[in-house]
Amino acid sequence: MRKKVITFGDIMLRLSTPDYARIIQSTHFEATYGGGEANVAVSLAQLGVGAAHVTRFPDNELGKAATNLLRKYGVDTQHIVYGGDRIGIYFLETGASVRASKVIYDRSNSAFAGLEPDMIDWDAVFADADWFHWTGITPAISAGAAACCAKAIEAANRKGLTVSADINYRKNLWQYGKTAGEVMPELIAGCDVIVAGQGDAKDILGITPEGTNGDALASVFSQLMKRFPKVRKIVNTSRTSVSATHNTLSGMLWDGQEMLKTQTYEINPIVDRIGGGDAFIAGYIYGQLAYGNDQKALDFGVAASVLKHTIREDANLATVDEVEALLGGNTSGRLVR
Repeated sequence: MRKKVITFGDIMLRLSTPDYARIIQSTHFEATYGGGEANVAVSLAQLGVGAAHVTRFPDNELGKAATNLLRKYGVDTQHIVYGGDRIGIYFLETGASVRASKVIYDRSNSAFAGLEPDMIDWDAVFADADWFHWTGITPAISAGAAACCAKAIEAANRKGLTVSADINYRKNLWQYGKTAGEVMPELIAGCDVIVAGQGDAKDILGITPEGTNGDALASVFSQLMKRFPKVRKIVNTSRTSVSATHNTLSGMLWDGQEMLKTQTYEINPIVDRIGGGDAFIAGYIYGQLAYGNDQKALDFGVAASVLKHTIREDANLATVDEVEALLGGNTSGRLVR
């Protein structure tokens, strides 16, 4: 596919306990790297889409290792900048059955948090691009990262790219003196597609369902589109957690007129649910680029996310053929020879 998607955001060192161990009992951790936006880039690269990730790493072995991981999976890293003192870290304790998974973050004063708007030439980054994706995590990290994100969105709009964002709200990240309600509206206003739920709309924008009858989610989405006229599509997933290793997943899309929905999938057992949302939006982006059809794109995104739950580490490594096989009803998991 001769399309290119640019993603922008932080990447952290992921330290996971092995074999469902608890953090307090672990004597060693499994190390890899991941971040919401980078996970989208890796997933898209596996689906055959040109993908580049923009971030800032410390100029040391950890920064180089994270860069090499992106390159390993076919992501363009030419626009990564280097500087600062450290890479952020998150510790993952994988739950099982009735015990939930747990994440502990150690990301203060990361190289990415030290970003300033003039460190990245967005016109050069977007020179041959078709789509730009960011998440609400990026502007929450620091004032510099928020300003850099705003500059990127402005450049992407000027060049006619499709702009998407997962506006996920992480309350504990907003620590630099600004609230999500003060920063996010200007950024969302530059988007064509957003991933949002009722919680995000309420926590960031104060939007709640109107009236007592009808579809509450459609009411929220309608208000979002009224407030942000550039937004053409709002997508989201619905998850039911039976246990830490058994979930159901479906998706929905609001186009301003109707709510499209997907089938509901059973995911049991879950191998690794980290990055499931990133796999969904990556699959949706692929679907829009490949099919240009809302229902097909939504279906592809949810199926891609379902497959991600069977794959260790942050990013979805499923192929187009594997996603399409799942869409075709192949859920047996039989050995492929």
